[in-house]
Amino acid sequence: MSEVFRHWSATWPVLIAYVLLAAWHLAGVRATLAAPAPGATRRQLVREAAVFQLGLAVIVLALVSPLGYWSTVYLSARASQELLVAVAGPGLIVLGAPWAALRLAPNRLTKTTARPVVAVIVANVVWVAWQVPGLADATQGNSAVRLTEYLTYVAAGVVFWLQLISSRPLEQESAPLRRFELLVGTVVASTVLGMALVFGANRLYPAYDGPLHSGMTVVQDQQLAGAILWLGMLFPLVVAGVALLMQWFSNEESADLAAGLDRLLAPRRNDWPSRSAHR
Repeated sequence: MSEVFRHWSATWPVLIAYVLLAAWHLAGVRATLAAPAPGATRRQLVREAAVFQLGLAVIVLALVSPLGYWSTVYLSARASQELLVAVAGPGLIVLGAPWAALRLAPNRLTKTTARPVVAVIVANVVWVAWQVPGLADATQGNSAVRLTEYLTYVAAGVVFWLQLISSRPLEQESAPLRRFELLVGTVVASTVLGMALVFGANRLYPAYDGPLHSGMTVVQDQQLAGAILWLGMLFPLVVAGVALLMQWFSNEESADLAAGLDRLLAPRRNDWPSRSAHR
């Protein structure tokens, strides 16, 4: 067990970026609490700030903790790291709604939500592209490529979740059912990727066949990584899908109720034809 937790990676660019971004956000939160935006309570602002900081911490710990070291040895550890960096962390960042605290103009953010289909496709392409054996092997021993992988993962994850989650002051313009369709497409893509690795019998990542890799073959490790990616992606997507379906049902019930009230309150017409009085 001590061997597992002994390897902490001092990735200085990651640590420096984390400290600067966290400090920038906390300074912005302090200013925002002094003059809260309309429609946001102090409790809501504090809760959002905590969620955003948690998202940053998840990403940083995935990179500098022993998981960061073992991700260069085992594909299964790399898959776990990718889920934290590309899915869990960005999801918490979007839920944390840091845009006002970071002084990011809403009109710049809306560019990422203007075309949800394109944004989701781009995010899926980024996730799948880094699983291509050539690119995945290129991250081994090349810090520049590895940092590029991390940055694109975080950016793609934030863009992806912005299409599904309302992140103040941004409001979702797409209907819940439309967003649910985007989720279904992502589930299909992640399932195909996971199945390709789980049921693949050929060694796809020779760069991981090193002297430190022990306990299982690279193919077995590759299959385990596929299962982690498959099920790990499935869980948050299913949760988001259920939430979207519940929102859709709620909107449909509200629409039906409003239509029924309109019918009840509308003045009744006299369907009997008027007849002229007999003299």
